[in-house]
Amino acid sequence: MGRKLDPTRKEKRGPGRKARKQRGAEVELARFLPPEPQTGRKKLSSHGRKRAAKRRLGAGSAAAGKRPLRGGVEREPGGQVPRGQPGFSDGNSKWLTPARAKKIPSKGNNVELSSDGEVEEERWEMEEDEDGSSEEMVDDYGASSSEEEELLPIEKAALKQKRDREDVSEDDSEEEEEVADEANRRKKGQKEEESPDLQLNLDIDEQFKLPTNEQIEKEDILFISEPPDLHIIHQRIKGNMEVLQDFGAKREEGHTRQEYLALLRRDMAAYYSYSDFLLRKFMDIFPLPELINFLEANEVPRPVTIRTNTLKTRRRDLAQALINRGVNLDPLGKWSKTGLVIYDSSVPIGATPEYLAGHYMLQGASSLLPVMALAPQENERILDMCCAPGGKTSYIAQLMKNTGIILANDINAERLHSVVGNLHRLGVTNAVVSNCDGRQFPKVLGGFDRVLLDAPCSGTGVISKDPAVKTNKDEKDILRCAHLQKELILSAIDSVNAASETGGYIVYCTCSVTVEENEWVVDYALKKRNVRLVATGLDFGKEGFTRFKDRRFHPSLKSTRRFYPHTHNMDGFFIAKFKKFSNAIPQAQKDEEPAVEAASPPAVPDTVAEPQPKKKKLEGSKADGEQKRAQPALKKRHSLQAHKRPLKA
Repeated sequence: MGRKLDPTRKEKRGPGRKARKQRGAEVELARFLPPEPQTGRKKLSSHGRKRAAKRRLGAGSAAAGKRPLRGGVEREPGGQVPRGQPGFSDGNSKWLTPARAKKIPSKGNNVELSSDGEVEEERWEMEEDEDGSSEEMVDDYGASSSEEEELLPIEKAALKQKRDREDVSEDDSEEEEEVADEANRRKKGQKEEESPDLQLNLDIDEQFKLPTNEQIEKEDILFISEPPDLHIIHQRIKGNMEVLQDFGAKREEGHTRQEYLALLRRDMAAYYSYSDFLLRKFMDIFPLPELINFLEANEVPRPVTIRTNTLKTRRRDLAQALINRGVNLDPLGKWSKTGLVIYDSSVPIGATPEYLAGHYMLQGASSLLPVMALAPQENERILDMCCAPGGKTSYIAQLMKNTGIILANDINAERLHSVVGNLHRLGVTNAVVSNCDGRQFPKVLGGFDRVLLDAPCSGTGVISKDPAVKTNKDEKDILRCAHLQKELILSAIDSVNAASETGGYIVYCTCSVTVEENEWVVDYALKKRNVRLVATGLDFGKEGFTRFKDRRFHPSLKSTRRFYPHTHNMDGFFIAKFKKFSNAIPQAQKDEEPAVEAASPPAVPDTVAEPQPKKKKLEGSKADGEQKRAQPALKKRHSLQAHKRPLKA
């Protein structure tokens, strides 16, 4: 078991290293020395007092012309010790008065070891006393304590060398300054002598100059073999932008604005890896300073955001649970009561127990806006025409508190699997999933209170998620999407019941920033159906265009909203909200199917089906031809029947 510790019986140990000091010398010396005057002097340590006493003894013996032996016994000049001579006397009390001393750090490393083994790095300089006489310090053996006598020969040589260096240091510093000035002058002269071909006229302070055609051709050749120097291109973009912003004052004579724009478009295509077609589209939409910000924002991913599922939890409880798991988050903004933004996480945010339990949904901030604009009410019939992957559908069910009915439709059957999975995980019980073509939906089912149409688009607003959009989109893709969107928006309008007591609203949204897919489609719907634009209910976002290049849209398009990544830190989005005031289709378009207007620019690609009215005309012409061919046979039959009838009578 062992013995119990009794603190009272603890044996005392011996003194430590610091306590084992031999207190003999200073006590004996104190008997023969007068007390030291305490006139504002700093109190010395025990070792300092002992050394001071020995120095005073040595100073007294030196004044008498004798060398003290160890222990204080004096020698005569002959070197013999007189008999009967006492060790010390008080006759030289004047010489034993301590001199004023000042403790200063020594220039050399004069290291002294004290009696207990401690290292002391200090040197004492004696100042003149009141009488003006200076005394030389002596060591314990009566020898002079000057530095040069105590140091070894090699240390003396080092000290002398150090003194020489200090004397020469001032001259060297002056010479170095002169050499540095000469070097700077030489560098400036070399820069001035360099050829203009090697100089880069890209400094912001200098005036920007357009490169010649030969320089551009050389760069094109170099780009084939080596990657471009992005730093040079970036500086050239900055200089070009400054000239274009104040073109009248900074432009180079003999060059037009189109030449500067062509160079800027070429440099941005090389720096940001965009196609020339897409850059032309963006340059038509954004001013030049805003265009650079838009392109830069597309290079940075958007913040990860989640939407709280209020069918199962509250945002406060969810935030606390995720914080306990090591997630750094904040509320999304004042405009959202359910969104949270995730900065970083020590656990996979898409595999936490809260996610698997359906407490939240990974959803972009811009995807929350269309549902907020739709503002679904309880016990309504809602149609989500393009629902995959189910984020907006579940948000609608959340706002409706699982009441009423939601018809979630999508043309792609494979994407409906994710919709079903998310609805089951989030606890949505008022949704019906269907797989139909949205363009034919009014023939299947209609009479909805509200319709949400998140139309397929080119994806120019989500380039940060899909960088392939930079190069794989062209004019045909934009027109194909615009044609499909026009068909879908007319189908969505026809699916709404204008006589609904609480509804009659349609929300159209895309994740694109091009005008052909947004304002153009909305203006087309205003002309083809009895609808009008109303406020979206969102207190932020930029207004839609009412005029674009040579086109003029309806003035009410100011109520639409545009969202940009560089302005709102969310994916590029467009939202428009319609109110249907009549179920009747205007007479001019009653017999027509949704089609692209004849006034729309470039013809629709061959891959898109031709407008059906033309087909009807063709079918009518064929029928007329067949009827003309069949007319002689019919006449013969009628004539035969006319001859036979009288016979029967």
